[in-house]
Amino acid sequence: MAKSTLLFVLKALMALIFAAWISLWLLKPTQLWTEKWKGAEDAARNTVFGYYGLNFAVYTFPPIALAIIGSLYLNLTPKEPIRRKGRGLIAACFSNPLVVNALVGVLSTLEILAVFLFLLFLAWSFYARISNDFKNLKPSKSIVLNSWQLKYLRVATRFGLLAEGCLAFLLFPVLRGLALFRVLGIQFEASIKYHTWLGTAMLFFATFHGASTLFIWGVSHYIQEEIWKWQDTGRIYIAGEICLVVGLVIWVTSLPQIRRKKFEIFYYTHHLYMVFLVLFLFHAGDRHFYAVFPGIFLFGLDKLLRIIQSRPETCILSAQIFPSSAIELILPKDPGLKYTPTSVIFVKVPSISKYQWHSFSIISSSSVDKNTMSILIKSEGLWTSSLSNMIQTRQELDNDQLKYIPIAVEGPYGPVSMDFLRYDSLMLVAGGIGITPFLSILQELASFENTSTHKFLPRIQLIYAVKKSEDICLLNSISTLIFNQPSEKCHLKVKIFVTQEQYGTTVRELLDEFSQVKVVHFGTKFLNYSINGLESPVWMAAITGISSILFLIFLIIFNHIFIPSQKMASKATKEKTPSSIADLLIISSFIVAITGSIFVALIVRRRRIQKLIPPILQKQGKDLEKSSIQASDGALEEHEIHFGGRPNFQDIFAKFSDETGGSDIGVMVCGPETMKESVATECQQKLGSNKKHKASFSFHSLNFTL
Repeated sequence: MAKSTLLFVLKALMALIFAAWISLWLLKPTQLWTEKWKGAEDAARNTVFGYYGLNFAVYTFPPIALAIIGSLYLNLTPKEPIRRKGRGLIAACFSNPLVVNALVGVLSTLEILAVFLFLLFLAWSFYARISNDFKNLKPSKSIVLNSWQLKYLRVATRFGLLAEGCLAFLLFPVLRGLALFRVLGIQFEASIKYHTWLGTAMLFFATFHGASTLFIWGVSHYIQEEIWKWQDTGRIYIAGEICLVVGLVIWVTSLPQIRRKKFEIFYYTHHLYMVFLVLFLFHAGDRHFYAVFPGIFLFGLDKLLRIIQSRPETCILSAQIFPSSAIELILPKDPGLKYTPTSVIFVKVPSISKYQWHSFSIISSSSVDKNTMSILIKSEGLWTSSLSNMIQTRQELDNDQLKYIPIAVEGPYGPVSMDFLRYDSLMLVAGGIGITPFLSILQELASFENTSTHKFLPRIQLIYAVKKSEDICLLNSISTLIFNQPSEKCHLKVKIFVTQEQYGTTVRELLDEFSQVKVVHFGTKFLNYSINGLESPVWMAAITGISSILFLIFLIIFNHIFIPSQKMASKATKEKTPSSIADLLIISSFIVAITGSIFVALIVRRRRIQKLIPPILQKQGKDLEKSSIQASDGALEEHEIHFGGRPNFQDIFAKFSDETGGSDIGVMVCGPETMKESVATECQQKLGSNKKHKASFSFHSLNFTL
């Protein structure tokens, strides 16, 4: 009772802080706020905090406070959700797709509402500012412009502030350890698309801002004078111009055509974000920067904490090589590390690249595998092909040291609770390597078979579409569950669709497909550490709080040292103080705060590693293994295999609805975008249409690539 009350209080506090922060953004464009805020800044100049401390407290700290409170909230959230009767239709209305389009993908009601409100905020912000500008239109002090040129320049300037509004929210969706979206039940891999939308909008507004400004300079014959300016005070134009070019390079190289085919180009150019943010600071100035600083602050802290968490390195215990160019890696895991199904980890293999991290879904269950963790990798790109070749090569070596493959692991990141247990029935739809998130779900459900804590488990239907029959071997980790269902408690039915073959084998012959797995063991002589996961949310909250306090303290100290105070400096002296000094002080304070946080995080990490249980190694089997799976005839008759066609989701949905007798059905899909759109369309049509059994379908999309 006390725990639920505390959760309610934390949730209410987060809602209050978020509402206040959003209200601030709505008031910011108004003339009333401008006048009141200027007075508040002038009053703060005579205090120890100064105007910079006031800006940090009002504009920057609220989202940081949300991250701190959110971490505490997630720490108290129960792992297993409470089942509620009658929630199906309401939940389906919000989770089911409202728009299914090849251009924008699948959008739910909540996403459409959020996008609409954000666009409304941008429209209000632009209107409030530009209407006031036109009412109080004054000639520019630096260049002579006629009326239309002056108005168009003001429009261009206000578009720059729209880009600033997008930048303020840009980095929140890519947070992992300090993820604000996790409080809403949105995982990192799902929130990436919001980052993409915001980045695209930001670059659109910034490009219009920059191009229009250059156009006005050009037609007024001031372009040669203005374009290379690095002013002592006010906007630094050359910094903004370079910032825009860097942003466009990042955006172009992140397009799907480049990101999927040339991932390395996308990965390395994306790290230009550091140059982009520093140039934005110099261009916009410190007062504008405090508004966008929360995302930058949390992202920088989150990234450095992730780097610390990924050390020290561990190694690959063994690998299972499948006929379909897929490899299952088995990694050592600390027995105390628990994670929920559909979690992902980020992996770096230093012998391939010292800088590249790639995300993969965990296919094992921490309830089943206490000492190991497994991921499934399909050899498709340059990095995955290099890893596959390395494994193939090193299996032939005799030297244990040479067979040792070090690996760095970051994560796991996953949902706080197992929300799929809320549903009466589950329909899992996978395409190709998109099967990976569902393997962990099925293994987790199988582990509940002999427990008394889960009296009811959902009825499951797995729809798996593959191009070739050899891809079916990716189901190897759940083969015993498929062919030897121990009881009726967890009923699983599998429907496999082989799309590019017109004929094939029977279910019984698939047993041989599952057994064709080559197992390679690697050297573990130098293995000292196993994967132990992230720091606790409580420690994450504490480190975030310490970092923000350090930043504010050193910001005040540096400003008192390097910038003349209101009382001591004359007016002439104050005007000569370059605006870039205040910008550099923000950067310096941030570096000191992050350094202090790293010191605290290293101490916490070291103490945790000292308490870890030494890795437990279990080598089983020979280099080439064949699984001996004995399938019961009843289990085999449950499953279906179809060749030469794709799944007919309309027929599948209708049959499953009849089989379940009308229930709360969770539909989870992971695969190509076309498959997601087909399933989403069917959920959209089924919502509220099945009046006979009152079945409700709740759509959930999972990603296996970022």
